[in-house]
Amino acid sequence: MNCEELVSLALEQGFANAAVVETKDIPFVPGFRICCEDNTCGKYGANYSCPPDCGSPADMEQKAKSHRYALLLQTMWQMDDAMDSAALKTSKGQHNRMVRRLIDQLSEVSHGIMVGASGCNLCNPCAITAGEPCRFPDKQFSCMSAYCVYVEKLAEDCGMEYDSGPGIVNFFGMYLFDWNDAKEPHA
Repeated sequence: MNCEELVSLALEQGFANAAVVETKDIPFVPGFRICCEDNTCGKYGANYSCPPDCGSPADMEQKAKSHRYALLLQTMWQMDDAMDSAALKTSKGQHNRMVRRLIDQLSEVSHGIMVGASGCNLCNPCAITAGEPCRFPDKQFSCMSAYCVYVEKLAEDCGMEYDSGPGIVNFFGMYLFDWNDAKEPHA
């Protein structure tokens, strides 16, 4: 399987868009950590996959760049009210399940890690709240914000719309991977 086949598989799985990039080309902005520190999602300090426990912005960038490639994945959701937190949570959950299913399919031919549309939600609440170790260290995932990825720029660089207009909400995730037989991504 090469990069074009990987993108095709993602599209067949229902993603609106997909693209393979080298991790060295991902725009990281450490100042975006403030988005997590604002704690609008309620996971700051309450989830192993979120700051401060996931690592510093430099740690997260290094973690991403420890893999050569990233498969950027986009889903689009029809939503009358983009501020409807229940609908947003449901859509993000569906997005992350789609990413996980795709990664599970690829596990026999590639090795990597998931980056989600929000922090890990495998356990509710996260084991950190009880002072216990992570129950799923091989499956836990951090969000694009925890990695300090400039998602709008990355989407633009990959030919994807970040803002699709009224009534459409976009979510982005990534699969960071190494694949010995992957061909160089096409620009």
